[in-house]
Amino acid sequence: MARQAQIGVTGLAVMGRNLARNFARHGHTVAVHNRTATRTWDLVAAYGHEGDFVPAETAEEFVASLERPRRLVVMVKAGAPTDAVIDEFAPLLEPGDMIVDGGNAHYQDTRRREAALRERGLHFVGCGISGGEEGALNGPSIMPGGSAESYQALGPLLESIAAQVDGEPCCAHIGPDGAGHFVKMVHNGIEYADMQLIAESYDLLRKVAGYEPAHIAEIFRKWNTGRLDSYLIEITAEVLAHTDADTGRPFVDIVADRAEQKGTGRWTVQTALDLGVPVSGISEAVFARALSGHADLREAAHSLPGPLRPELHPDDAARFADSVEQALYASKIVAYAQGWHLMQAGSAEYGWDLDLGTMATIWRGGCIIRARFLNRIREAYRGGAPVTLLADETFTEALRDAQVGWRHVVSQATALGVPAPGFSAALAYYDALRAGRLPAALVQGQRDYFGAHTYQRVDREGSFHTLWGEDRTEHEA
Repeated sequence: MARQAQIGVTGLAVMGRNLARNFARHGHTVAVHNRTATRTWDLVAAYGHEGDFVPAETAEEFVASLERPRRLVVMVKAGAPTDAVIDEFAPLLEPGDMIVDGGNAHYQDTRRREAALRERGLHFVGCGISGGEEGALNGPSIMPGGSAESYQALGPLLESIAAQVDGEPCCAHIGPDGAGHFVKMVHNGIEYADMQLIAESYDLLRKVAGYEPAHIAEIFRKWNTGRLDSYLIEITAEVLAHTDADTGRPFVDIVADRAEQKGTGRWTVQTALDLGVPVSGISEAVFARALSGHADLREAAHSLPGPLRPELHPDDAARFADSVEQALYASKIVAYAQGWHLMQAGSAEYGWDLDLGTMATIWRGGCIIRARFLNRIREAYRGGAPVTLLADETFTEALRDAQVGWRHVVSQATALGVPAPGFSAALAYYDALRAGRLPAALVQGQRDYFGAHTYQRVDREGSFHTLWGEDRTEHEA
């Protein structure tokens, strides 16, 4: 009888190949398959010494090589290619088998696929995987959704290859149907905000404090030894310290200033709009990338008037750098609070019953936003679910301490014409939450005036409308 594999991976581009190698390195027999068979045999030839691979050239051979219940991991491009692979393999499977989508699928597509395959007796697991190529090989953060039954058979394998922090795997069952891909989407949205805030910090340190990239790299290295300790801060220092071999110039100066995106950040903002959740920090990060790509628009506006930027005395520059650190940490708290609010809203909307503390646990290692900071979020949820992370005592204290520096950075950025949409949006969100009363009351009056949309009063229940064009008497709607 042919060897039986515990798990199979189809789609052997870099992510799929590295994931298959990760399974094999951890002692699992792995079936491997690719639409182009050459890629399958190349993997076995190059990495066969790392573990036990079972190559298959056809879908039928691939499925036959898997032990029951079959665990089939799909690592292909999201959208139509994923549907095509599902359509190819589902007829070959039996009730109780599972298809695991490890790509960056939209969670609504995952919900659709899960419902359709459930009717055929098959489990469909939308599985978020974060950590890029290196994480897939050496230990990613893994966010599987789907049924609890599927996780019983799949979970131990995923936990074995996930990143480990303090002896705990960065993998957990997230919730039903599309929960895993929803949480991965929010992770990426937070990642957008985090990266934008770091980029703004660099920009301010260069344009206001007057520091060169190599000096700024050292500042980031120092920050990485404290409360901002994170993967993104670490790699930022490496990028800023790098010198271009061809020109001898700082690497950051020879890279085109047009940031690309693959869609998950945009999905996060669209979903937040659908659920009515304010994620202004994340949305500003998405829009900042979009603006960077409009070269013609930027060229046309390049000569518009703006303020002069005086040079700072070295002592003032150092103090400003300290303020930027405070602004970065405070704005980071806001961005993560917005992401957790969105997960809370998604959980309520779709009945997922997400354990929001679990996300902080499994994002501490393997993923792009891994950071010391997440330990504090984990602690915040151990005592229950706070309405907002901003109300957690530790974060509240940090925000209190950051007030002067945070506001100084935003005001200086505005006064000197340095764009800081992430910092500004985070501070505006914070001030809106702490405001005793918002001008939304006036907006409701305007809406009632032009569209009879009604309003609520602060002193009694019900909805009301004022006859603005008549005698301006108020009537209960």
